[in-house]
Formats: sequence, C-alpha cells, structure tokens
Amino acid sequence: MTMKPLAILTGINRTSEPSSGSLILVSDLYRAMSGTHTTYLGRSPVDQAWKAAFDHLIPLSTTKRPQGPGFDDYVDELTQEVGALIEQVRPDVIHAQYLGFALSLALSRTAGTIPIVSIAHGPEVMAAERNAAEHTAMLEVAAASAAIVTPTSTLADRIDRLTGRRFTDRLTVIPWGIPLADAQVRDQPPSGAGPLSLVHAGRLDDTKSTITAVEALALTDQPHHLTVIGNGPLRNHLEHRAIELGLRDRVQFDPFLPRSELWRRLPDFDAFVFTTRGLEAFGLVLIEAQAHGLPVAYSELPGVKEILGNAGIPYTPGNPRSLAVALDEMSQDVHRRQALTTASLANARLYDITVSGRQLRELTLRVTSY
Repeated sequence: MTMKPLAILTGINRTSEPSSGSLILVSDLYRAMSGTHTTYLGRSPVDQAWKAAFDHLIPLSTTKRPQGPGFDDYVDELTQEVGALIEQVRPDVIHAQYLGFALSLALSRTAGTIPIVSIAHGPEVMAAERNAAEHTAMLEVAAASAAIVTPTSTLADRIDRLTGRRFTDRLTVIPWGIPLADAQVRDQPPSGAGPLSLVHAGRLDDTKSTITAVEALALTDQPHHLTVIGNGPLRNHLEHRAIELGLRDRVQFDPFLPRSELWRRLPDFDAFVFTTRGLEAFGLVLIEAQAHGLPVAYSELPGVKEILGNAGIPYTPGNPRSLAVALDEMSQDVHRRQALTTASLANARLYDITVSGRQLRELTLRVTSY
C-alpha cells in the first residue's frame, strides 16, 4: 500500500522570491524532499518560477509590522490568519522557519497537537542576542518545538546558550547544501602568479562588511581586481569609498544576480572574498564558490571555519590589512592556490542539497512518527 505524502506547512514572512540565502535555500530544500506535500506561506508578489518548489503557496494578507509599538497586535492578527490556514491545510507537521520571528510565533501558538520542527537561519539568533523581546519570542517557539534544526554546531551552541540549555536534546545539526549537479568548474584553472580577479557576492550591509574587501584592495602589493555583486543600503557608500581610495578602475559594482546568472559567472574569477564580520549561520555562497572551483579568502568566524575546514585562507574579520596579506599570499603561491582549488571542490561535495533534504525529512518522520 502506498502511503500518502507527508504534509508539511512552512513559510517565510517575506516576498516570495529568491532574494536572499534563506529563501533560496528553502526553495531548494523542499524541492529536494521526496515523499512530501509542502504548503508554503509567504508574501506577495510571488515569483512564479520560485513558486514551483512548493505544492501550494498561500500569500499572507495580514499587514506586516516590525518589532516595536503595535507588534503584539500584529502577531495576534497573524496568529488568527495562520490558525484558519492550519484548519484548512491540516498538515502532519509544521516547519517553523526562523526561531522566534513573527510567523514562527503565530505557527507555534496555533499548532495545537501538530508537531513543530523549528529551523534556525541566523538573523533571529542575532536579534535575540540584542533584544529582550526577540529573546522572549525565541524561548516561546523553542518551547513549542519538538526539534530545532541548525546548519552548524556553532549556531546550535549559540541557541543552546540563549535558551538557557533547556532544549539541548531538541537541537539537531543538518548542514545546508546546494544543487551540486548544476555547478560548473572552469576547464583550466589559472596557473600563473600575479593579480587576481576577485568576486564578492552578497547583501551590501554592515554585517556583510563588504567595505573590508574594498579597503583591502588599497593595501595589496598586487593590483587585484574586485567585482562586487549585490544590492543593499551601503551600495552608494561603497562606491564612493572605492573612488576615494583611487580604486575606480579596480572595483566593479554589479547588481544582485539571480543564482543561475551568478553561477554562470563564477568560473570567470580566480578567487572568492567572504567578508562577513558578525554571526554567519552557514554562508551558502561559500559553498557555491567552492563548487565552481574558486579558492576562498574568508573572515575567520567560528561557523565559517566549521563549514570550510582547511579549504580556504582565513583573515581577521573586519581587518583590511589582514585580508590584503591573504590575497597577496594567494596570488603569489600558485601551488597553494591550486591545492585550495582541489580542496574547495572536495569540500563542496559534502554539501549537496539532496542530502540536506533527506536528513530533514528523516528527522521530520521521527518527530511525527509518520
């Protein structure tokens, strides 16, 4: 007898399009999970190609409001809407994305006897560390969860400490992944020493610290070239800073690219520069770069080190001088760069989204006794 698919209700309280790492991850993850039927709650407008990852997508109608005055009323209204949707969908399990944000609060308050698997992404952990209301929300969702999934042991430990180690036995590490089969490596890696063609991709905000890469170029011995791909509030500041440093011809700014286009361009570069200086839950773009054969110069954060192992060159987070030294060393030592390319490709093979999907499904089945 064929069992009916496992019915999952999940969602992210943002526009339903591939505009961030978490949204791209979620679309990959549920597309990779066999034997499931996923209903997704999101916001309009809906990207139709992205929507195809889910069996059913329902746009939320409650007007979104941030933490502050009116937030509690907003969560109450969202909870009413979500409660009605749960009655309509009748899922076997709820996957609450972001441990403590508004939608996960609403889901936890209306789940009833439906088991909840909470999935941490990182921003909610940073929010809980700096804001008492966000911390309280995290505790509430954690208490309602049968399991809490994180992509690294580093993030799991931060959540464990934030929740007073009351839910240690609920924490499970499932590393994220990418569709490895779609990645392409350049036919022939560069073999000579000299200036590097560097790429940085991500949101241009203070946490991502793209300024570290721009300022590092002014301190390198070699005239490396940097392409910055992405949008964000610091875009204009970064462009002006590059001009101030006399780097107009060595720093190029390109807008956010859909992943297919970014992946098409990655093999054209010599190395990837990763500059985040705060908490990084996983850093999918690191694995994307490695899967395309790019050595990585990365800010030495605990979670990033856990993901990359020895397949990269670390530097002090937020320190342009340290990054400049790392880039010059990479450009001068051809053998090491070739070894890093080999190590990068091997490391990327550890992070296939099909494995992530299988592990999350297996955990979900254990929690639901499906």
